[in-house]
Order: sequence, then structure tokens, then C-alpha cells
Amino acid sequence: MKVNPFLESFSSEIMPQCPAILGCPLDLTSTYRSGSSRGPSSIRVASDSIESYSPLLDRDLLESPFADLGDLTLSDKSFELCLERIRRRVFEMVQRGANPLCIGGEHTITLPIVRAIKAFYPALFVVHADAHTDLRDQYQGSFINHATVMRRVHEIIGSDRVIQLGVRSGTRDEFVWMHEKRTLLHWEPAAEKILLERVRGRPVYLTVDLDVLDPSCLPGTGNPEPGGWSYRDLERLICAMDQVNLVGADVVELNPDLDQSGVSSITAAKIVRELVLVLSEGVSRKGGAK
Repeated sequence: MKVNPFLESFSSEIMPQCPAILGCPLDLTSTYRSGSSRGPSSIRVASDSIESYSPLLDRDLLESPFADLGDLTLSDKSFELCLERIRRRVFEMVQRGANPLCIGGEHTITLPIVRAIKAFYPALFVVHADAHTDLRDQYQGSFINHATVMRRVHEIIGSDRVIQLGVRSGTRDEFVWMHEKRTLLHWEPAAEKILLERVRGRPVYLTVDLDVLDPSCLPGTGNPEPGGWSYRDLERLICAMDQVNLVGADVVELNPDLDQSGVSSITAAKIVRELVLVLSEGVSRKGGAK
């Protein structure tokens, strides 16, 4: 976030038991409209236009210590090395007591992040908000990309520890797979109770692909899908995450070049602010097993 560096709540270095923002501007497997590598910088610029106070959570960034570690340099590396660089950096963050909040970049960044966090939280649950299933076993000859990322996450943590929300696009096989594994949760009025019951007492990682929102709300994403969530739907999820042991999160797939109004970047920046405030409460308040 673009916050005054002289504020006591802000640091450019890792602080134990505090959120740490890390930009992961990876955009190497996009197959429709590239440009998500500019997401992290656009979110930081847009953060100047929003207040530090969250009426939703009744908390303020000025009173919630956090760090912004800047962006990883990924453009000079092969795809495999980029993923490994993300994994190592997130591993270091968690090892030093930080709660990582990564901003993308394409959705593939979730895979190395989950790999790093699971080393510290073997019982990790992943909550996945997305318009797309991202469950293909392979896509265009590759086993690791934005269309297969959640299939690889399932293989790491097990399908009984993944909850998928907002999904409305995918192949028939992917939908059959979700129904067989019972990973898909329809975001109806009673869904929060079901979600909280499933993850109670467990460490939770949240991945938010911004295309979960309807294109009328957020058009600046590479693969928009009609029929999506309102911003209020996403706020319900944020409030639910405030009641669990949230140990990390990511916000991915902002493509600022596709929305010249800047509304998409501002919306993404507001989501990042809310997640910083949720993570700033720390795992000690909510407890839970590793």
C-alpha cells in the first residue's frame, strides 16, 4: 500500500505477527489478455485514493502495524525460477513471524505461496474465491499455469481442505470433479455458517481472484465472467475471514490496462486494505491449530 513511510504503523521490513505485503508481478502463462504484472504497482498507486479507515471492520491502518516489502523481481527469471523465488520469499516471511498478503500477478502465484505456508501449517485450509474452477490437470501442454493452479493446490493439501466460492466457469469435467470432491460452496445467505463450521480451529489461506466479482463491478481483469459477485458479496467473505485463523492471503489477476477509469484498481486496493486489517489482528486472537 502507498502509505506514508513515517507512520508508526508502517514498515518496509518484516515485523513478527504483522501482515507483510509482497508484490508478485508474475504474468507468464496468461492465455487471453496479459497485463496482470502491472497489478501490484497499480494497487499501490490506487491506495492513495482510499482512506486508511475501514467502516466494514471498524479498524484503521494507522493503528494496525504492517509492512510492504515491495515487489519481487521476476521478469529476468524462467517460470520455474519465478515460482521458486516466490516460495522462498514467502517461506522467509512466515519463518520470521509475518502473515503474508501477496498481490499479483497471475493466479499461478498461489501455488508456491501455499507450498511455503504449508511447511508451517500442515493442517492448512484454502478458501478459493474465483469465477473459474482452475482445476484442469493440464492446459496447453503445461501442468502448472493459471488454469491448473487449484488442481495442484489440491494435490498439496488434499481436496477435503479446499473450499471454492463464486465459481461459474469451467469444463464439464471440472464441475464434475468439484461436485464429487464437494469443494464448491454456493455463496447463499447461510453459506458463511457452513464455511465457518468447516474451517473452525484450522489455519486458513484465502486466495481471491478478482474476476470473482461481476465485470460491472470490476472490469479490469484478464478473463471477466458475467454473473459474478457484487462487492457486498466479497465483503461478506472478508467478514467471515475475520472470524477464522487467517494466516495468509493473496489478491490476483488485476489487469489495470483494461480499465482506464481506474475503478478496478481502486476496488482491488480496498480489498487489500481490508485483508491487511484482518491479518493484522494476528493468529493469537483467533487461536487454532497448525
